[in-house]
Amino acid sequence: MFASFILLPMDDVTQTNHLKAYGITFWSLQQGNKAKWLLNYEGGSFLLEDNEATRNECKIRGVTFEIISDTQAETILKEISSPSKNMEAIDLEKAPKIAVYSPKDKMPWDDAVTMVLTYAEIPFDVVYDTEVLEEKLLLYEWLHLHHEDFTGQFGKFYGAYRTAPWYIEQKNDAEELANKLGFSKVSQEKLEVAKKIRDFVIGGGFMFAMCSATDSFDIALAAEGVDICEVMFDGDPSEINYQQKIDYNKTFAFKDFTLVRNPMEYEFSSIDMTRKRQSIKRTSDYFSLQEYSAKWDPIPTMLCQNHTQLIKGFMGQTTSFDRLAIKSSVLIMGENKTNKEARYIHGVKGKGMFTFYGGHDPEDYQHRVGDAKTELDLHPNSPGYRLILNNVLFPAAKKKKQKT
Repeated sequence: MFASFILLPMDDVTQTNHLKAYGITFWSLQQGNKAKWLLNYEGGSFLLEDNEATRNECKIRGVTFEIISDTQAETILKEISSPSKNMEAIDLEKAPKIAVYSPKDKMPWDDAVTMVLTYAEIPFDVVYDTEVLEEKLLLYEWLHLHHEDFTGQFGKFYGAYRTAPWYIEQKNDAEELANKLGFSKVSQEKLEVAKKIRDFVIGGGFMFAMCSATDSFDIALAAEGVDICEVMFDGDPSEINYQQKIDYNKTFAFKDFTLVRNPMEYEFSSIDMTRKRQSIKRTSDYFSLQEYSAKWDPIPTMLCQNHTQLIKGFMGQTTSFDRLAIKSSVLIMGENKTNKEARYIHGVKGKGMFTFYGGHDPEDYQHRVGDAKTELDLHPNSPGYRLILNNVLFPAAKKKKQKT
């Protein structure tokens, strides 16, 4: 034990900057220090080794911290270990190496995860199709999927933006990259990328995806060997009766969905609830987090750590997931029960895990193409962004040996 510790409280009253507190914890792990994640204790607080460098870093980044003695730390840990308390202290050992799958020309504010990692000062590498196909994912423990379209339909933006210069340029860039990598169609190239990402997870990696990267990833895997793209996307018509050829056994999270055939419609399938939620007003758009046993279910407990169980809703191309389209093996960690929609789900695939989070930007209710970026300095305590950072940090947790 050390003479003193640094406690980063994560409740809704004390902490001035929840998002940067994750960055401090990540930084401390990078320095070779050990840390503990105190699940359900004051909003999921962090207990760090005390040293001058960490104190200074907290001051520089504006993170609230307390210096506590080893006796105080022991008292806290004793309280947490009590069978009557739904709490647990999780050892954090090593900061995971992080990759963000994103086109190189995207600005940080085009993607919520890139934006919050930058704000929290958590280092990451940007990878895209070339790196994935060259097996570079083996260098990383954690991968985020930028709001991508893995089906080769260019985001289904054709109906509204087919004459827009940015759409034409992105389509040309994607086709050039596919050809350079040896594929005749973007859909074929994106499928191979999706399969490499699938293998990364099966091999023990952690994958986090938001917005359209969630459902389009599963659709691409389910449609392997089936042409679902219309002529304006890949130069030839789609297959007749392609819906009957979809293989739901190949997906991570979703089942029994119906694909949207109309190329003019800004929607991939029946998975997404964006157009099925007209009855939900913005002022009442919230979703609730599930509560789990910290001692018996530490992973979903880590992923749901927050200073509130009620999170503001926000839209995206894929806003939320129809509960009827989610496999029974997948955990629904956040949901809007009034509309029977899941917002935040988690599952296991092989030796790895994945989390899908619906919506585009937790602090921009209805983000549109060309909208101004979100300034996270205005939202340092964002509960919606905390869910992203929970996923970033949880691979650092010490793996407990499974009972056999």
